[in-house]
Amino acid sequence: MTGAPVEAGRETLTLNLGPQHPSTHGVLRLVLTLEGETVVDCMPDVGYLHTGMEKHMEHLKYYQAVTITDRMDYLSPMTNNLAYCLAVEKLMGIEVPERAQVARVILCEMSRIASHLVWLGTSAMELGAMSVFLYCFRERETLLEAWEDTTGGRITPSYICVGGLLADLSPEFIPKVRRAIAPLPARFDDYERLLTENPIWLKRTRGIGRLTGDELINWGVTGPMLRAAGVAWDLRKSQPYSLYDRFEFDIPTGQDGDVYDRYAVRVAEMRQSVRIIQQAIDALPGGAHMSEDRRVWMPPRERVRTDMHAMIHHFKIIEEGFSPPPGTAYQGIEGPKGEIGFLVVSDGGPRPYRCRVRPPSLMNVQVLPAMVRGRLLADVIAILASADFVLGEVDR
Repeated sequence: MTGAPVEAGRETLTLNLGPQHPSTHGVLRLVLTLEGETVVDCMPDVGYLHTGMEKHMEHLKYYQAVTITDRMDYLSPMTNNLAYCLAVEKLMGIEVPERAQVARVILCEMSRIASHLVWLGTSAMELGAMSVFLYCFRERETLLEAWEDTTGGRITPSYICVGGLLADLSPEFIPKVRRAIAPLPARFDDYERLLTENPIWLKRTRGIGRLTGDELINWGVTGPMLRAAGVAWDLRKSQPYSLYDRFEFDIPTGQDGDVYDRYAVRVAEMRQSVRIIQQAIDALPGGAHMSEDRRVWMPPRERVRTDMHAMIHHFKIIEEGFSPPPGTAYQGIEGPKGEIGFLVVSDGGPRPYRCRVRPPSLMNVQVLPAMVRGRLLADVIAILASADFVLGEVDR
C-alpha cells in the first residue's frame, strides 16, 4: 500500500501510529503524514503478525485445517469454521443434517454478538466510555460459557466440522443459550442510553470517517461498514446458506456511512441476531449432528471403544483423511466484519492443493487512508475502531 504524493513546499510531519499501540487493534503500523493536526496521508503497514495460515492449511488434512480457521478471526471462530466447511462440503457434494445446520446458525449468531460486543466495548473505551467496555464483556462471558459447555473451548473451539458438528449439542447448551440471550435486548437498551444521545459520543462519531456506498463497494468493503452507508447487502439474505432463508430478520442500514452509523448498525445487528437465535432454538430438530456420508463420518467414541469396524473406520479417517474429487469451490458467508470466504482447490488428494481466504478485515484496513485523509489526528482512533478488523485475519 502506497501513500498519496504530498504537495511540494508543504510543511508536514511523519508520525508512526503503532505497531505497538493498543488503539490499532493488533500489530498494525500506520504511517501518518500530518500538516499541523490534519492528516494529509496515511499508509497502512501490515505483515507484522504473518503466520502463513493459508500455506499451513495446504499441508494439513482437510479436517485438520479447520483448526487454522479459528486463529484467523479469533473473535468469531464459528463463522470462520462454517465458511471453510461449507466450501469443502460444496466440493464433495455432502448434505449436512438439518439439526447440524440449525445448530450452526445458533453458533454463528452467538459468534456475531460476541464479536460485536468486543468491538463496541473496546471502541467505547477508546473514546472515553469505560463503563460500556465492562458491560459488554459481562454479556460476552455468558455466551462463551455456553460455547464452552458444548464445544470444550471458548476462543478456538473447532467445533463446526466438514459434514456437521464435531459432537452433538450437550443437554445443557440450549438452556444456557436461552439464559444468555434473554437479558440482551434490555442490555442493548442500556448501551444505547449511555451512548446514542451522549454529546461527547456524538461529537466524536458524527460525520467522522464518512464514505459512500459506491466508494466502499469499489474498495471491496462489505458487512456493517457497507450497510452503514445505506447498502442493504447481507449474504444471509442475498445468498442464503445453512437454512438462513427459514428465519425472519431485518438488515439494519445507515445513511451517512460515518463512525456513528457503523455503531448504530452493529447494535441493531446484535438485536437481529438475538431474534434469529430465538427462532433457531425453537426450530431445532432432533436427529443426527453429522452427515452419514462415510467419506467424512466419524463413529461416536463409545462405538469406537466397543466395535471393531467402527474403530477401523475411525482410524482410516484420522490417518488417511478424506479426498474430495478434483475441483474448485468457493463459499462466502456473512461474518461479523463482512464477507469471509474460502476458495478450496482439490487435486484429489487428502490435503487442499490451494486454500485462499477472502478476509473482510483486509478490506477494512485498506480503506483506512480514504477515511482518515483530511481528518484531525484525534479522529484517527475513532475511525480505526469503526473499521473493526483483526490483524490475525489480515496477516494470515
